[in-house]
Amino acid sequence: MNTILRKSILGVAGLAFTGGVFAGPIAAHADTPAHAATPVTAAASVQGEQSSISLNDEQTANVKAIVAATKKAGLPERAAVVSIATALQESKLENLGHLGDRNDHDSLGLFQQRPSSGWGTPEEITDPEHATLAFLKGLKQVDGWQDMPLTEAAQTVQVSAYPDAYAQWEKQATDLVAQHWTK
Repeated sequence: MNTILRKSILGVAGLAFTGGVFAGPIAAHADTPAHAATPVTAAASVQGEQSSISLNDEQTANVKAIVAATKKAGLPERAAVVSIATALQESKLENLGHLGDRNDHDSLGLFQQRPSSGWGTPEEITDPEHATLAFLKGLKQVDGWQDMPLTEAAQTVQVSAYPDAYAQWEKQATDLVAQHWTK
């Protein structure tokens, strides 16, 4: 089946399944204990062909902000990997403002979060720390996120029309976290 057609069908099916459950940040806050730092490696769990981009100074600063926010939230490196892979897919790690006609609704920032869906104000959503903490709050509420494929964890929080797209960034996200976690 044509890849674009297959992704479109899967995207619609994913929205139909999760759209009513997670239409923005998950409202309830589940307390998740802090985890000890464990090394992150590009394990056999990496799914499909991988993509990679060269990062400029702004994108690297956003990686560092995501890592710092993940540590602030008391979450393990895996949460930073999921976050960075998500931001790579959603914005290529660029803190996007309103894109006019090219914008998906009112989506903004690294994670393309929407003020109208409860992620925060436009100012909050375009603050890398706030945006990451909001994403992580949603991630922490996904039962078993630590053990599920990255693309499934990201999709449960983001509710993307292209749920499999996050997987392509797992290796680069893992490498970036390994590079910046201890700095």
